[in-house]
Amino acid sequence: MPSRMVIVTGLSGAGKTQAMRSLEDLGYFCVDNLPPTLIPKFAELCAQTARRINNIALVVDIRGGEFFRDLSEVLDELERGEINFEVLFLEASDDVLVRRYKESRRRHPLGTHGEVLRYIREERALLEEIRGRSNTIIDTSNLTPRQLKEKLTDLFGGDANTPQLLITVISFGFKHGIPLDSDLVIDVRFLPNPYYDPVMRPLTGNDPAVEEYVFRSPVTTEFMKKFTDLVEFLIPCYIKEGKTTLMIAIGCTGGMHRSVALANRLGEILKKKDYRVTVRHRDIGRSS
Repeated sequence: MPSRMVIVTGLSGAGKTQAMRSLEDLGYFCVDNLPPTLIPKFAELCAQTARRINNIALVVDIRGGEFFRDLSEVLDELERGEINFEVLFLEASDDVLVRRYKESRRRHPLGTHGEVLRYIREERALLEEIRGRSNTIIDTSNLTPRQLKEKLTDLFGGDANTPQLLITVISFGFKHGIPLDSDLVIDVRFLPNPYYDPVMRPLTGNDPAVEEYVFRSPVTTEFMKKFTDLVEFLIPCYIKEGKTTLMIAIGCTGGMHRSVALANRLGEILKKKDYRVTVRHRDIGRSS
């Protein structure tokens, strides 16, 4: 059997084509729109070919029509046959998907006319079970194609025999909404707010003055210790369960000051412990 098999699925317009291209660049043998019932036979064929194919990626989605309904049953069959596989699920917010469809002028696979939002919501409901079985969920709403490729490279560019959890620490502002693909969401709006200091208001948590202001409070110091202890307790548990990604979202009001400072600090702590960590600040510079 292939050493790594990735089944790519998710919402139409969420970036599956881009994901397939990125996986091809990583050396994966990719097949688009494969009927789920053919997955076990295809894996067996790849194992028997003279030129051994180590990594394969199969895009399976709603375009398969009635065939797609067999996906859950096929995943059960793969598990019974002890065939290793990973499910990568791509999604995006409704408004982003609608915009992408209008820009591309393509119709939704479920519909023949212009009610795109209706079909997006219908597809989201149909995919709910598969989403729940996915190993990795990526929300592409705020990702450029390059950022998506970098994320996929981190996830699938290494050796499948030595899996590592990829941790993303993201700061955000509650007034702009919670990141959809968050695993842990922490609200730090109880900490001292630099926004009310006219000197620091135009700065961000990346600036030393803001960081010093936030961590000057004993409450921040105590909270950071307790929060870090919780994260360090959870990481081995997630790894044991086979989780490949962990997104820790830290939010304040606008996503400019407190959440940024704490995300940076948590990222530094985890990197020192040799975890694979990426720190992102979603709402820095975002207009209100």
